[in-house]
Amino acid sequence: MTQGAGQGPEVERTATLRDFRVPAYVHESGPYVTHTQQDEGAPPAEESYPEAYTPTQRDLPVINRGDTLQVPVDPAPAAPAPGPAAGPGPLFVVGDVHGYLGELMAALREQGLIDGAGQWCAGTTRLWFLGDFTDRGPDGIGVIDLVMRLSAEAAAAGGYCKALMGNHELLLLGAKRFGDTPVNSGAGTATFQAAWLLNGGQKTDMDRLQDHHLQWMARLDALEEVDGYLLVHSDTTAYLDYGDSIEAVNDTVRERLTRNDADECWDLFRKLTKRFSFRDEGGADAVRSLLDTYGGNRIVHGHSPIPYLLGEVGSEDGEETDDPVVEGPHVYADGLAIAMDGGVTMAGKLLVRQLPLER
Repeated sequence: MTQGAGQGPEVERTATLRDFRVPAYVHESGPYVTHTQQDEGAPPAEESYPEAYTPTQRDLPVINRGDTLQVPVDPAPAAPAPGPAAGPGPLFVVGDVHGYLGELMAALREQGLIDGAGQWCAGTTRLWFLGDFTDRGPDGIGVIDLVMRLSAEAAAAGGYCKALMGNHELLLLGAKRFGDTPVNSGAGTATFQAAWLLNGGQKTDMDRLQDHHLQWMARLDALEEVDGYLLVHSDTTAYLDYGDSIEAVNDTVRERLTRNDADECWDLFRKLTKRFSFRDEGGADAVRSLLDTYGGNRIVHGHSPIPYLLGEVGSEDGEETDDPVVEGPHVYADGLAIAMDGGVTMAGKLLVRQLPLER
C-alpha cells in the first residue's frame, strides 16, 4: 500500500495508515532488514520491546518468488505404518504456511501424509499445524479448506489433523470483524484492516472468507502438549499472561474472541506477535518458564522464520545477501526449542517434520 497523495476517500485511508505507524522497533516482527534497508543489528528479543509495543508496521519482507511454486517430488513413499491398535500413530508438525497451498501439498505428499489426489493416506498418524495459514501467499483460504478436510479424513482413519491459533488468524478475524474501527494500540491510531493489509493481507482471501472459516479459526487452541512437546505458534512468553495451565490459556483466548471487543482482540493479537524470546541470552530460561508452567520437555514453535533466528538474512553493512537456505527445523536454546517456520514467504522452505527429529 503506497503513501502517495491521493484523491477523495483514498486521502483519508492513507492518513490513517500514517497516523498509526510507529518506530521500527515496535512492529510485529522486530526491525527486520530487507535487502534494501540498513541493518543496525539483530532484531531485539521480546524483552526489549517497550510496554507500548504494537504491531502496526509492515511485517516480514516477502521476497519475490513468483507464483506458487510447483515443487516436483518423487512418487509418494508408503504411508507411515499404523501404530499399535491401542496406541497413537506417529506425530508430525507443520510450520507456517501463509497461503502457499502448492508447497504445502507437495510437502505433505513427500512425507506420505496425503496421496496424489490430496487425500489423507496416513492412517493413525497425528498431524499438528502450528498456525498462520493465510496472508502473504496466494491461497490462504485454500489452505484452511485443505486443513479442515484433512481433519475429517484423518479422524475417519483413526488419526487426527489439528491446528493451533497463529497471530495471522487473529489478524484476519480482526480485519473481518472490526475493519477500520480504531483500537487502542498504545502507539497512536490503529485498525485491524490497515494492519492486515500491511502484513500481507490478500483481497482474494477476504473475498472468499465464509462464516465456517471464521468459526473454525475462532475455536483454535493457542497451545497444546503432545508426547512431551509443548506446541505453540509464537516464540514468546506472552502465553503466561492468559493462564497457568493449557486449558486456562485456551479458554481465555476463546472467551476474549467471543466477547468481540475490538480493543481486547487487538491486545491479544499484539501480544502473540511478539517473538525472539527464546533466541538470545536467557532464551533457555524463557523456554523453561513455559515448560514449567504448561508441561512438556521441549517447545515447538513457528512464527519466527529460521533464517532470522540464524542471522542468514540481512547484513550489518546493508549489503544484499543470497536467498536463505533452510534444510530443516532449527534446534536452539540449549536444545529446548525447535523452530519450524522455514520462511516459505522469503524463498525459504515449508517444513513438515516427524517428531522426534532425526539426528
